[in-house]
Amino acid sequence: MNEKDVKDNNQKEQKDIGITVKKLEDFSEWYQQVITKSEFAENSAVSGCIVYRPELFSIWEKLVRITDKKLKNTGVKNCYFPLLIPERLLKKEATHLEGFSPEVAWVTHAGDTELDERLAIRPTSETIMYDSFARWIRSWRDLPLKTAQWNNVMRWEFKHPAPLLRGREFLWVEGHTVFASSEEAEAERVEIIDIWEDVLDNYLAIPSFTGKKSKKETFAGAEYTISLESVLPNGKAIQGPDFHHDGQIFAKVYDINFLNKKGEREYAYQNTWAITTRMLGVMFGIHGDDKGLIVPPRIASHHAVIVPILFEDSMNAVLAKCTELKVELSKIKYHDEHIIVTVDDRNYNPGYKFNHWELKGVPLRIELGPKDLDKHQVVIVRRDTGEKVFVKFTEVENTIKILLDKVQEELFNRAKKILESSTAKTDNLEEFKKLIDEKKIVFVPFCNNMECEENIKTISGAKSLNAPLDQNMNSETCFACGAPAKAYFYFGKSY
Repeated sequence: MNEKDVKDNNQKEQKDIGITVKKLEDFSEWYQQVITKSEFAENSAVSGCIVYRPELFSIWEKLVRITDKKLKNTGVKNCYFPLLIPERLLKKEATHLEGFSPEVAWVTHAGDTELDERLAIRPTSETIMYDSFARWIRSWRDLPLKTAQWNNVMRWEFKHPAPLLRGREFLWVEGHTVFASSEEAEAERVEIIDIWEDVLDNYLAIPSFTGKKSKKETFAGAEYTISLESVLPNGKAIQGPDFHHDGQIFAKVYDINFLNKKGEREYAYQNTWAITTRMLGVMFGIHGDDKGLIVPPRIASHHAVIVPILFEDSMNAVLAKCTELKVELSKIKYHDEHIIVTVDDRNYNPGYKFNHWELKGVPLRIELGPKDLDKHQVVIVRRDTGEKVFVKFTEVENTIKILLDKVQEELFNRAKKILESSTAKTDNLEEFKKLIDEKKIVFVPFCNNMECEENIKTISGAKSLNAPLDQNMNSETCFACGAPAKAYFYFGKSY
């Protein structure tokens, strides 16, 4: 293929590949484009359900490995329960069913034959798992029981899905744990929330605020819910991983009881918790820019791409050095895993390749041409800042590790500044409405009354997010209704 053919081919391939809107001007359209044009995901033939393409799924697999290891270190063991749940089990806990009823998709036929009982496609697995737990648990010696399952769920309730952020089918880990006492069950909260904060802060580089949900927003069937909330560039909050303390609510419904050390029978105490593929969408939305995705190094499926600058008279020598570099860099350990490096030797011009890998968000680009070969150096470019550094061959290994850590740290710090600048505080309803219109997350004293919260949503479109676990509340009154305030809450528009 001659130079003109290569140029024409590049132009055809590059058509419609780039992002055509600015992130801060139209976040929704930018997000749709960046997810699909990066070849990470695409919409499927089923409304609200996406295809996880290999590069996206490899990031999810990495998140699974990281999180699964941390959960297992607390004594959690994985299991698997059926996708389908008999209606009679789902109906046992009325509050739980009411909370999920609009979202449940039902299987009613096998072929042309109507089933004797409808089967729900799991929106979550409490009801089918606890039917088994009641048989498994007999004595205090059977406790604690700490299980989790990595699976998919379906919730069919909304009109405007967004890939990863809000889909009808998504992937997650759902944890279900059982304890002999309330104290043991609530102590698990610290372990699980520490894991969620570690994963978000140190791997996904997503800052968040942790707190207790309002009565209205508490998980159906739980005594209380703790959530981690983040904020996207369009000003909308989005709920991340969570922890639900269920007390004895499900235990009494599903008869999960045991003989205690005194030989007395009592009901067990339970928790549920989860982290989902939604967090990948949040990560993409927070860190990406007008060129495409930016993936934090500790969660990236590719850490670096080597782009050779090729000319006929030096091609073989340059490609040989690129291959050598890849082999050497692949031996580097970075946070318990080997660095993943790709050599892009496709027959495209360098500019096309730069744009291609920028769109995919690979943290570092390594450029090597004949002039670099003569100087015994490479050019390393950071995806997040575009900064270029010239590095001698002998210094590449150390420089790569230093730069990956810098990218990781600075992505988190930048996102944290955005989160902080997105929040405001008031105790006045009119100012609250003004701040919500300005796309702020607003911190207010709140009565935690469901009727008041409904009214707030009606007049402003905002709902409560959560209340910090550690706070000082004196004699403040609710910003919206004037009743005594129970706690300071974050409010905002959300997904």
